[in-house]
Amino acid sequence: MIDRLRWYHRLYVALQYLLPHHLLSALMFRVTRIRRRSVKNLLIQAFVRHYRVDMTEALEPDPRAYASFNAFFTRPLRPGARPLAVQEGSMICPADGILSQLGAIGDGRVFQAKGHDCSLAELLGGRQDWTQTFEGGAFATIYLSPRDYHRVHMPVAATLRETIHIPGRLFSVNPVTTALVPRLFGRNERVLCLFETASGPLALILVGAIFVGSMETRWAGRITPAPGSVPIPGGDRPIRLDRGAEMGRFNMGSTVILLFGPERVVWEPGLEPGAPLRMGQRIGHLGEQPPN
Repeated sequence: MIDRLRWYHRLYVALQYLLPHHLLSALMFRVTRIRRRSVKNLLIQAFVRHYRVDMTEALEPDPRAYASFNAFFTRPLRPGARPLAVQEGSMICPADGILSQLGAIGDGRVFQAKGHDCSLAELLGGRQDWTQTFEGGAFATIYLSPRDYHRVHMPVAATLRETIHIPGRLFSVNPVTTALVPRLFGRNERVLCLFETASGPLALILVGAIFVGSMETRWAGRITPAPGSVPIPGGDRPIRLDRGAEMGRFNMGSTVILLFGPERVVWEPGLEPGAPLRMGQRIGHLGEQPPN
């Protein structure tokens, strides 16, 4: 987290307003899919050194074995690398990252950073039905840094109700930009995944960022950059996902936002902004009372 904003932080953010976000992300999309061995190995090995990536956690620990940088970046982990919390009724963290914020959704606003919040209606793409569903509920925002594991998993078992793609800008979502860009999460491109759980509604929102214009879900594949019309699940077979099941991924780092209905979530004691998180750890309980 940023203790004090300085002039160079403000310059960094000011430059982002001028950058062609989608063009840069499109170029990165192509670069990260280069399969020429000399190029992709150079990119991967430089990234591993710079960010000190722990390859012992990966299913394939050899960086040179990946077909492209994107294949490396979205690498699966070896079995047991992220054990799921075993306590009955546990809600688990959906991704590796840092807890940016958590709290109540009050007066239709979701807190972003000191001095900034975002309209719940704007975050949900203007959908009044879902806005009313989550009004008075709770939220958590998790920031994924470049070195983190970039697959996203289900915090609880749920049935998918709707998938919505909302176009937008691609500002960075790091702590500096989050602190300085008003309504950041309502302005950036995002994919809303809306679920029903045994304890009420759940929204899992994948927020895009600069160089992160590509997001996927397990049921619809790549949603953005959109290869055509946005795929939305339908038909007679509901999509049911178990707690801990992979639901999607970022093809570069970004942010996940969780939304819950009123009086549905009890956070794990001591959970505060700035806390490091790992997929699978217990972050709370869904329901009126925590389990014994």
